[in-house]
Amino acid sequence: QVQLVESGGGLVQPGGSLRLSCAAPRISFSFYDMGWYRQAPGKQRELVAAIMRGGTTNYADSVKGRYTISRDNTKNTVYLQMSDLKPEDTAVYYCNARFVNSNYWGQGTQVTVSS
Repeated sequence: QVQLVESGGGLVQPGGSLRLSCAAPRISFSFYDMGWYRQAPGKQRELVAAIMRGGTTNYADSVKGRYTISRDNTKNTVYLQMSDLKPEDTAVYYCNARFVNSNYWGQGTQVTVSS
């Protein structure tokens, strides 16, 4: 069974930083496009950042300049470095792996930005 395991969430003050990690040990990771989504209470899940298998990245306008997505194919891991966090960044963050007809999700990690 494919498993994506997220880590790194937590409580941080406004202006702080966090780094999320998502490990995907059971897939041919280098072939997958990887993404981070988030879902705040009462809102739809939204794409935050994505990194294609070739390395191309894209970001939601709300996080451009503050978030950086990266991947390490030798560790089957994708990262999301988040800085200058704002209360509106509070959400459950989900990792996603996509390749052709395969689409996998992690269990989510909570990020709370509050003073």
